[in-house]
Amino acid sequence: MLSFGSDEVWPSLLNIGIALAVIAVILGVVVWRGRRRGSRTIALDAALTLSGWWILMSAVGAVIYIFKAFTVPWAEFDGQTHVYLDWPAGLACSEFGDSATTMLTCGSEQLSEFTVGQASLGLRLLAASAQLSSLALATMPAVIVAVICFQTLRGRAFSRSLTRGLTGGAIAVLVFGVAADLLSGIAATAGLREVFSPDSEWYPSFYQLTVTPLPFVGALGLLALAAVFRQGTRLEQERAQLQQEKAVLEKDTEGLV
Repeated sequence: MLSFGSDEVWPSLLNIGIALAVIAVILGVVVWRGRRRGSRTIALDAALTLSGWWILMSAVGAVIYIFKAFTVPWAEFDGQTHVYLDWPAGLACSEFGDSATTMLTCGSEQLSEFTVGQASLGLRLLAASAQLSSLALATMPAVIVAVICFQTLRGRAFSRSLTRGLTGGAIAVLVFGVAADLLSGIAATAGLREVFSPDSEWYPSFYQLTVTPLPFVGALGLLALAAVFRQGTRLEQERAQLQQEKAVLEKDTEGLV
């Protein structure tokens, strides 16, 4: 994710443009090297390179999450809770949105993103589990692209191993997606319960857990893609069988002549 902040919109857009330019340069280098070698699979090479870097950076991030869980006394959380914070009293707002001038309507915000200092080891491990699940889910597209590109470059675009890989990817997306949703909410609520006593107004009385449809949609899409590749594999096998039968028939015909 690319994120930049500034007082004006143009500096942020400029930083985004610079980051995109760096990515374009990397792609350009890959394409240039491919053309120098006379490669006909430049797009596959570029996709495999980018997905490989994506996976590598995710692996580094996973190591950092695990290292932090055992070495630092604080934990970061990003999940839904049943604790809401009213807007500051100094923020001008209208209670019912009936102001005569342009004004915010008063409201509250869910306490979902926060850091707990001096957290217990169990809480830090729980937070790390939620972060690792989210990271694994975000890395799955790169893994799937890498598998498809690697098998295609080997001349095995339609193979059982690729079909099994897509099916396994669908299962992984579903598992990591649901785990990320659940663990984020569980960890956030557990973090607040460790900070506040049960008689505090900020103590979450119950767990606010939500599972989004994204993991199911992603898994279904990968299963559909696996079915397409499975059909391609079957057609490839039938074509190879027909070619083999044709070769045998031609050999028999030559023997008769």
